[in-house]
Amino acid sequence: MIEVGKYLIFLGPLIVIAVFWAMSTVERRHSGEPGAKSFFGRNGIAISVFLLGAVGLWAIIMIVLPQLYMVDFSFHPKLPPRDYGGPNDHYTLDSYRYFIFGSTTSMDQLNVIHLKAFFMTIFASIIVTAINFCICYPMAYYMAQVATPERLRLFMLMLIAPFWVNEILRAFAFRVLFATSGLINNVLLGIGVIAEPIDFLGLDVAMYTGLSYAYLLMMMFPLYNAIESLDKNQIEAARDLGAPWWHIHLFVVMPFAKPGIASGCTMVFMLTAGALAAPLILGGPNTLWFTPIVYDRFYQAFNWPQGSAYAFILLLTCIVFVLAVLRVFKVSLGEITR
Repeated sequence: MIEVGKYLIFLGPLIVIAVFWAMSTVERRHSGEPGAKSFFGRNGIAISVFLLGAVGLWAIIMIVLPQLYMVDFSFHPKLPPRDYGGPNDHYTLDSYRYFIFGSTTSMDQLNVIHLKAFFMTIFASIIVTAINFCICYPMAYYMAQVATPERLRLFMLMLIAPFWVNEILRAFAFRVLFATSGLINNVLLGIGVIAEPIDFLGLDVAMYTGLSYAYLLMMMFPLYNAIESLDKNQIEAARDLGAPWWHIHLFVVMPFAKPGIASGCTMVFMLTAGALAAPLILGGPNTLWFTPIVYDRFYQAFNWPQGSAYAFILLLTCIVFVLAVLRVFKVSLGEITR
């Protein structure tokens, strides 16, 4: 069985590539324009071979193989390195059983802490994604359809410049702002709004704010790119017909920007669910976040099979979320990757 698993690790990338190649071929045949040139026809044989080879090697070596090895590793027991591949090395569901029940032998009670952290992380990631959309959509619409070129450049600079600072430093800056003796509490105390400091860190306000800010651009740019390509005449026509502003956005702009909305939502959700720095720095003593637990499985408990199983569960959840977003917005994978 161990040898079969090793072969699957190397055959897996070929299977994944074949599946995606088939999906792209079917999608191109159903949605392609008549007379459109093929990939080789647009770029030439030399450039096309180079692009396919470079992207293929990067995807296989840096993404597919590590993920497949992690999946295979998650089905093995915890063993010393010298026992890998030996008689005690076999396929087992112990790591997944531990995630659910907190034990590899007993199923008497659930692993409440890990399960609660997992579902809280997924729920909070959805909330952060919704907050980012509510913040970014008006800004993206203004930049794409209303702002002059001068204001557009100014807005772009104001959005991008703060992200020149490292993510860790930004997280510590938020911790300083939201600390009990931080700037926000001092201002609120000074103007008499509160009588005593608020524990923003313990209430996870700082963590959710930091996560929303950290991935703001991941929502902004897909929305801007989608709305910017909308013909302004469609908006003017809707106004001439007497449509209110909310009707224009709900039935004209948003349906057109569905690929950008889906792309932004998937990126923000996946990055938030997999965030590690912000929950560790901005989280309170009672904060439950799943990625620090995954980290602890690897580097505190030194149980790499359990860490791999936890990471694989999170990966599967993110994939399910992406597929659900594609279904809800009724867009294809190719549309959100344009």
